Amino acid sequence: MTDSPKLSTSSRLSESPSPPPLLPETSSAAASVPTRVITTSEPDNPSTNPSSTTVLPVPTSPRPFSLSRKSLRSRKSKMNGASMEAEESVMDSPEDDLSALGYLEFDILYDSNQCTLQCRIIRARNLRAMDRNGFSDPYVKLHLLPGASKSNKQRTKTINKTLNPTFNETLTYYGITEDDINRKVLRLAVLDEDTFGHDFIGETRVQLKRLTPFEWKHFDVVLEKRLPTGDKPDDIIDERGRLLLSLMYSVKRQALVVGIVRCAALPAMDHDGFSDPYVKIYLKPDPLKKTKNKTNVKKRTLNPEFNQEFTYPIKLGDLLKKTLEVTVWDRDYGKANDFIGGVQLGINSKGEKLKHWYEMLRNPDTKYEKWHGLVNEEFHDSS
Repeated sequence: MTDSPKLSTSSRLSESPSPPPLLPETSSAAASVPTRVITTSEPDNPSTNPSSTTVLPVPTSPRPFSLSRKSLRSRKSKMNGASMEAEESVMDSPEDDLSALGYLEFDILYDSNQCTLQCRIIRARNLRAMDRNGFSDPYVKLHLLPGASKSNKQRTKTINKTLNPTFNETLTYYGITEDDINRKVLRLAVLDEDTFGHDFIGETRVQLKRLTPFEWKHFDVVLEKRLPTGDKPDDIIDERGRLLLSLMYSVKRQALVVGIVRCAALPAMDHDGFSDPYVKIYLKPDPLKKTKNKTNVKKRTLNPEFNQEFTYPIKLGDLLKKTLEVTVWDRDYGKANDFIGGVQLGINSKGEKLKHWYEMLRNPDTKYEKWHGLVNEEFHDSS
């Protein structure tokens, strides 16, 4: 058997082109790739075949590549490579879409003694640009849900022309009871303020029952797309607002001292979305109606502060026969005033109202403050 002459690589390539040896067919994909055959000699290993055949792919000129979703999907359908699958999943990732809205950092504190909910808005980061100049004019709006009352909404100041605003602003809700904490949600929305309207950027929500009383809880969250408020007619409780009332019996003055401190979350009774509230106080029965008093009117507010006290000279034992009636009204001009809500305290009351009244009777010269929910019930002889 005659040995085939050894040829160098350069001599083989310089020969006239001849058809390459047929190779076993591996797959349709491999068969479609152009190849060239190079035979090299191995003089240092005479025991092996004096020549070996190597198949190399022929380099081709690169084709333009488009990153459009349409081209990615069409190429993905033709290729089974894992890299194409990963490319498509990254572009369609919902996390990427959400992070494009930005981040919001804030703290929340619930004080069950004072019945206050404080929300400290610290800063926002990497907000979506909503204006043509590549910036936004962001502010943060707070909303207690459920509840469609305007008094449940608060907002920060607006920071102009920035995507990374620093607010360092604390917003406070008053009259928040433990029942509110167990059933309400705080919605924080970031908006862009424009001359004509406001553009929504993103929002987040906090279940208030996650809070621990008297402890600040820190949040640094990714903003989400707009979510439904969930305020259905059957879910909304008829809330007429809350009243912070103080009671004390003064032994020295032999009198009942009633303090109207403030109201919170009153409903809007006027067309401009506000009310002009004032409070009436009446210690009954009182046939001559000499015990009727009222506070000053606070204009255009749903969270008025009064800080007014009224004194009723009376013996301590006689208070067992009396009922304190407190009603909140909206002052109107040229027509009858609108009733907002009221509360009654006395020995015939129930729950927190009865407890408040008995604390005052049992501990003279001690002031007791409590929040009471207003009911939509106009009491007899209150007008």
